[in-house]
Amino acid sequence: MTQRIAVLKGGMSPERDVSLVSGAACAEALRAEGFDVTEIDVGHNIWEQLHAADPDVIFNALHGEWGEDGRIQGVLDLFGAPYTHCGVMASALAMDKHRSKAVLRDVGITVPDGTLAARTAVAQSHPMEPPYVVKPNAQGSSVGVYIVRDGANGPAAEVAENEAMGEMVLVEEFIPGRELTVSVMDGKALAVTEIIPTSGWYDYEAKYADGGSRHEVPAKISQDVEDLCKTWALLAHETLGCKGVTRSDFRFNEINNDLNDIVNKIVMLELNTQPGMTPTSLVPEQAAHVGMSFGQLCRWIVEDASWPR
Repeated sequence: MTQRIAVLKGGMSPERDVSLVSGAACAEALRAEGFDVTEIDVGHNIWEQLHAADPDVIFNALHGEWGEDGRIQGVLDLFGAPYTHCGVMASALAMDKHRSKAVLRDVGITVPDGTLAARTAVAQSHPMEPPYVVKPNAQGSSVGVYIVRDGANGPAAEVAENEAMGEMVLVEEFIPGRELTVSVMDGKALAVTEIIPTSGWYDYEAKYADGGSRHEVPAKISQDVEDLCKTWALLAHETLGCKGVTRSDFRFNEINNDLNDIVNKIVMLELNTQPGMTPTSLVPEQAAHVGMSFGQLCRWIVEDASWPR
């Protein structure tokens, strides 16, 4: 029997535009796989939208607030149909970068040192010695991320005007090095990709603009670096209680003086419970690397759906 799939996209976060692209791509792939697909541009009337669609499975292609922070997952738990990706607790914890890093640190994963601070205070004086990064504690896609370089005369003053970052922001040490990422699905870490941005660092444009970055999969790294990234990605996925597909981002600092100290050369930046599914996204590339087409990936995500999560 053909299953009815409701693909949730768009939504109400600053990452709406990216979600619209992700959702449309997933919907097209699922139709090609033989599913009956309804695309829902999520609004405040999501309850009515879901009842009108009457889906067998809900595919969550939302990003950011009300998409991957546990709130939409609570609505889906109440609705009662199987849905994809993480449930309420894992979504909320992973989206809170400060608290999720504390949990990951406790299981032995190296993460950046950082603290929460008032956005207005961060704009007035250095909260820590540069170089450091200021970013929203509960947003994704590098929206509103500021790097304060070594030797800067003052902090990022524009942070004060950026209300979208929230009242409290995350301030953490800047980690130099190569950008690596690992996707986890079906109990396995798929591959390690190196992201080489054309703009100098992996910002919003590098992620989503054509030509914004170059992806090398598999990354040209030693076996021990690959193994540790995969081990930590899987450990983070399991520790935070994640389901479905996740993506963990790392920095690999080859300039560390102790050439044998692999653990302190690799730092985990964050885990993403709703990885992008756009034409330039990393999870579909890693799935293709292990022999899975985009349609097969979307089908697996649907077949992995459950209720409750």
